[in-house]
Amino acid sequence: MTNDRSAALATQRRIAASDIRLPEHILLEGTSGRILREALQLFAERGFYGTSIRDLAVACEIRSATLYSHYPTKENVLAELVRIGHEEHHRRLTEAAAAGPADPASRLRRVVRAHVLAHAEFPMLAVVANNELHALSPELAGPALMLRAAGRQLLIDTINEGIAAGVFDVPDAFLAVTAISGMGMRVANWYDSALPYEPNEVADTYADFALRITKGNS
Repeated sequence: MTNDRSAALATQRRIAASDIRLPEHILLEGTSGRILREALQLFAERGFYGTSIRDLAVACEIRSATLYSHYPTKENVLAELVRIGHEEHHRRLTEAAAAGPADPASRLRRVVRAHVLAHAEFPMLAVVANNELHALSPELAGPALMLRAAGRQLLIDTINEGIAAGVFDVPDAFLAVTAISGMGMRVANWYDSALPYEPNEVADTYADFALRITKGNS
């Protein structure tokens, strides 16, 4: 690793991402948008339970009562961020799966790239959507859990197709998907735009890693 990359990695903060970013289609104007932006940073750095309504109101420069007029509870603020994160991620996966050649290896590469890019381009959102999901009630977490299951099944089906075609050699498709998806999710914990890696570079490298996992000892 080059010296500049080593130095940049050595100075990472607890939450590496410094950019507060949400998908472009999310409206961030007005008080509701400000609440989401400030909550995203606070939940990422302190966690849901480490952030109080007062903390969020102070960060937004509003009264707690004003915050409640936009979101009934702090949990509803988190639920909205979790929804945004999972819907953006799932949209990228499904579009990638359908965007090119249907052979399992090409599809796996595209889907893994989309998975990693979602975590590299929106790291703070991914950290909150993944790490704080447990804080939601079953009712509020349900939609996100369904999207996670659908994305996992997409990868399992792709790997099983590759096994059946003799392209992939893994003992268990579920465990392969768990390893591949897990390493992609971790990108959100260490990636920051200040690091000497472009998101596409990370996505391409991780896609290569995924294909190596599925090729077994061949």
